[in-house]
Amino acid sequence: MAKIRKVVSTVWYNKENYHRLRNVFPQSEFVYVDFFEKERLEKEAADADVAILLGDVESCLLGSKSLKWIACDHAGLNGSARPEVFASGITVTGAAGRSAPVLAEHCIYFMLQACYHTKELLKAQETCTWGVEGSASWKGLYGRNAAILGMGNNGRMLCERLHAFGMNLYLYDKYPIRGYDYAAEKCIETEGGKVDDILSECDFIILTLPLTDETYHMFDAERFSKVKKGAAFINMARGGVVSTADLIEALNNDTLSFAGLDVVEEQPLPADSPLWKMDKVYITPHVTPQVPDRAARSIEIIRENARRFEADKPMKNVLRQEDASTKDGEGGWAKLLNATPEQIKAVPKAMLEKYLGKKDWEDPTEWNYVD
Repeated sequence: MAKIRKVVSTVWYNKENYHRLRNVFPQSEFVYVDFFEKERLEKEAADADVAILLGDVESCLLGSKSLKWIACDHAGLNGSARPEVFASGITVTGAAGRSAPVLAEHCIYFMLQACYHTKELLKAQETCTWGVEGSASWKGLYGRNAAILGMGNNGRMLCERLHAFGMNLYLYDKYPIRGYDYAAEKCIETEGGKVDDILSECDFIILTLPLTDETYHMFDAERFSKVKKGAAFINMARGGVVSTADLIEALNNDTLSFAGLDVVEEQPLPADSPLWKMDKVYITPHVTPQVPDRAARSIEIIRENARRFEADKPMKNVLRQEDASTKDGEGGWAKLLNATPEQIKAVPKAMLEKYLGKKDWEDPTEWNYVD
């Protein structure tokens, strides 16, 4: 049975959650290091068994002969799927699934916007106009076809909810999809299935898959040409899965009747992007509402993995070779994690808390004790 003697952590949790995390490892030494203090992090990790990181795997950790497990406190692990990380032999896990319920809600929000033509209704309300031209042809979700591309945590949560709406579901994943036998079709790439086979059937095309070198620009002009004319397109995955130029063209030529975008290739989206002004497009700037306590859900994943680690059992959310991506991280979060200590000091506290979490303590002794 593996023993965890020392844990080093860089996550930005509040006192209550840090105390919870500390008590996952009651018999272990537990050390906090600011994520931007690379030299100290390397020093503390030299004799640690476990590292819990705010961001992706830091290169300074890979020389450790002691580290056996690195837990990254975010869902997508493609930024850690680097050759040197795999070569190190260190098990890397993520926090996939912690926000899946609200990500599914967010997707349904976009889908309902498409059904209820919210922009037209709001314009009518502003002008005190009773009735909207074309509303007699609007259709709801019931009985319509939806393709969910990516059956990880987010895809599964969404699938359950859309089934309750009475939709016909077409599911795609690279690997076998267990359960969900009510689906109209399961398209599995490793079993010969092709995503193009289901696109022409579906009124809604929903992306919930990771960004990897395989999925980069998965939706380009050629793939958009395969979708059902007038389909609604929703990206809850990563911006790089979609070619922005080809998405704009698909909207302009009416291949798509709607796009709901929580992510785009370049974040923040430039002010001169045509997407901002398109009536067909609904944009949420990567702002899915949080679950009641996202950090607490992360801690439960870490707790379960700590149990499995010590019992020498397979762990959850393990980094895989196919997670590899050579594409840059998106948005302010990725930029902050690569900032220098001097740059961090210049960042307003509100922005730090927005991207990194709320840190309501100065001295680790406020939470670093075992009940």
